[in-house]
Amino acid sequence: MSDIKNQVRAYIADNFVMGSNAAKFADSDSFLDLHIIDSTGFLELITFLEEKFGIQVEDEEMIPENLDSLDNIEAYVSKKLVKV
Repeated sequence: MSDIKNQVRAYIADNFVMGSNAAKFADSDSFLDLHIIDSTGFLELITFLEEKFGIQVEDEEMIPENLDSLDNIEAYVSKKLVKV
């Protein structure tokens, strides 16, 4: 698993998921479909990504294709880091 996925999984487990199933979701699982993160949580996740990886998430980039799974986040952050 990539470093991006590991860091984001740890953040989600620490901040959104409670109990023994804290990090037991697949890389491709939708955060919305599994009710892991709500709309407010996505704003917190975006702040984390911006601070942790030094990227800027534009309003038009706040879409499920970029942010609704570990796989999507890894691809999105990787693209943003190449542009930085």
